[in-house]
Amino acid sequence: MTTNQYQSREGRIVSIVQETALDWTFGVALELTAVGGQFVMVSLPGVGEAPISISQANKGFLYLTIRNVGRVTSKIFELAIGDLLFIRGPYGNGFVVDRFANANLIVVAGGTGLAPVRGFINACIQSKKNNTELRVIAGFKSPADILFKEDLAVWQTSAQTTITVDKPVDGWQGETGLVTEHIKKIHPEIIKSSLAIVVGPPLMMKFATLMLVEQGMSPDALTVSFERNMSCGIGKCGHCKIDSTYVCLDGPVFSYVTARHLID
Repeated sequence: MTTNQYQSREGRIVSIVQETALDWTFGVALELTAVGGQFVMVSLPGVGEAPISISQANKGFLYLTIRNVGRVTSKIFELAIGDLLFIRGPYGNGFVVDRFANANLIVVAGGTGLAPVRGFINACIQSKKNNTELRVIAGFKSPADILFKEDLAVWQTSAQTTITVDKPVDGWQGETGLVTEHIKKIHPEIIKSSLAIVVGPPLMMKFATLMLVEQGMSPDALTVSFERNMSCGIGKCGHCKIDSTYVCLDGPVFSYVTARHLID
């Protein structure tokens, strides 16, 4: 019997964490085999449907970090623990830990781009080999925009983690500056011997990947994730198509060698 790819499943909200004023993480009780970087389509009857990145997938639970920016997401923000979300997927490619096993890894994430790699970073830390190094550079506009504070605290003790905000703010004692400024601080020999993942706004990804390549990283050592507004998730509507590439099918995680040619 063929599974209906459009069929949604009920997921009951079991937790809600307010990360920022606009970004909340919803924990949903749902048995789903997924990896960070993949996405699901989340719907509410009579309201609509929206693509949401998976920020963490544990046995029996799915965590979705959602930004309140539209009709569907604003209605989701009105829900409470015990309410239902309707979810189909997962769709697309994600970050597979084995792809980066036994390699030094640099993860550069900007803003909400941290959500798709959150679960992946946690998995890497849990399975990290003693002879590998994990570096995380997480950039935010301001301290008020910082996501996953508890996770970041763990990463700071388990990996070389830099948390930076774009500009100095009164009371902020941490790092400042764009993520590219902190990429420059990594020794070129380390960059040359590492793999990298870059996720975030398009301009941030453009300059972060260029900086890594300028510092000696091979383009085929780079992986990126595209944040696009997918509509169907299965390559039927063409909403996310760039030339002959369907982001929902061929991505949203791409090798940089492929992604650098995907121009709208």
